[in-house]
Amino acid sequence: MRIERDSLGTRELDDKDYYGIHTKRAIENFSITSRPIHYELVKALVTVKKAAAAVNGSLGLLEEKTADAVIKACDEILRGSLAEQFVVDALQGGAGTSANMNVNEVIANRAIEILGGRKGDYSVVHPLDHVNMSQSTNDVFPTAVRIAAIRLLGFASELFAELQTALQEKEEEFSAVLKVGRTQLQDAVPIMLGQEFGAWAQAISRDRWRLYKVEERLRQVNIGGTAVGTGLNAEKKYIFMIVEKLRELTGLGLARTEYMMDTTQNCDVFVEVSGLIKTAAVNLSKIASDLRLLSSGPRAGIGELVLPPVQAGSSIMPGKVNPVIPEAINQIAFQIMGNDLAITLAAQSGQLELNAFLPVIAHNLFEMLDLLRNGLRIFIDKCIKGIHADRDKCRQLVEQSFTMVTALVGHIGYDRASGLAAKCALSGKTVREVLLEEKLIDEADIDMILNPIEMTIPGIPGKRKKK
Repeated sequence: MRIERDSLGTRELDDKDYYGIHTKRAIENFSITSRPIHYELVKALVTVKKAAAAVNGSLGLLEEKTADAVIKACDEILRGSLAEQFVVDALQGGAGTSANMNVNEVIANRAIEILGGRKGDYSVVHPLDHVNMSQSTNDVFPTAVRIAAIRLLGFASELFAELQTALQEKEEEFSAVLKVGRTQLQDAVPIMLGQEFGAWAQAISRDRWRLYKVEERLRQVNIGGTAVGTGLNAEKKYIFMIVEKLRELTGLGLARTEYMMDTTQNCDVFVEVSGLIKTAAVNLSKIASDLRLLSSGPRAGIGELVLPPVQAGSSIMPGKVNPVIPEAINQIAFQIMGNDLAITLAAQSGQLELNAFLPVIAHNLFEMLDLLRNGLRIFIDKCIKGIHADRDKCRQLVEQSFTMVTALVGHIGYDRASGLAAKCALSGKTVREVLLEEKLIDEADIDMILNPIEMTIPGIPGKRKKK
């Protein structure tokens, strides 16, 4: 065991612990979610520390051997070492200070070992004087949140592209399957099943583009601004060099924000990103709900689609298979919408020169992106790719409905078409059968008007060919 001291007193730490007294107090104070800070955030924080050590070393602010030891410790962590040492709760007071200190202490103690010392001997490498040199939690934490968010957004954007492709493949596969189109859950006009999938693909395409582009908004970082954005205790050369080093280490197009005080105190960019993630969740939820409706039954419902059966659906009803993947997507969407509200409230609650609630913004934002990544993966693999059309059911429902009556309006007028629909309802006969009985239109023209292609493209069915 070892004893560490701070301005509040002492704490006993196990010799195996690489974190120190600040982290120990955070563990004691913030037992909230039982979830540590996101590991992508840990890696981003460590990358910031590596960049700072490199710049401080090159400027002669940090001894070469100390800078090298800190950089080596960072490299080990970035390769996956000491992951279990990052233990502070995702939700914490202090605007991210606990997370920053957790990282400072782990890096310092590993650097101490690299230099031949023992953990806790901060005369060798100090968490604040050396690892946190030229920095503040208030520029480190927001910068790291942005880096982590950009990386997670990249994963999500790629999966939206994959989902778009999967939907477009189904659009082509079902391009000749005529079905009932519905508005307000009532029979409307005939459409092709492929067109339905095509509309979903278009919505996902927009989400993909939005998430791809919004990443640009996160590239503006306030590193070098220190406590409130004025750059106090940071050399001017450091302020310019740190962003260049971070750009080099991350491979991201990071840039120093034009007005660091603005970026330090205002979190609207996270609200913007969150809002676009929520928008994507809205589209995903709508698609999932449509799939549940179209596959409902299957015999006593619509049953036009057959979703892949992935597990037995009931503990009491044998043979029942539920649309569990779309249901999971709906729930993911609901959670994302709730996270968006939490981010909105936290962002507007910032006061004066700092937003103390960035930890809850980060926690909810990263959870949203994780939910998207995990949900999209199962949606694509366990649902969309395996969907089949019940072509017989699609054809049967079209024939039983009055959806084809609308195609006749351009030939016999709205009132006569309404009367025709009423006769179909009373007699139980199809539109074609009543048309032939009433001799309203020649049989050849009926075939032309009620041609599936004619009914599902712009124009008046049957009149294009006559021209």
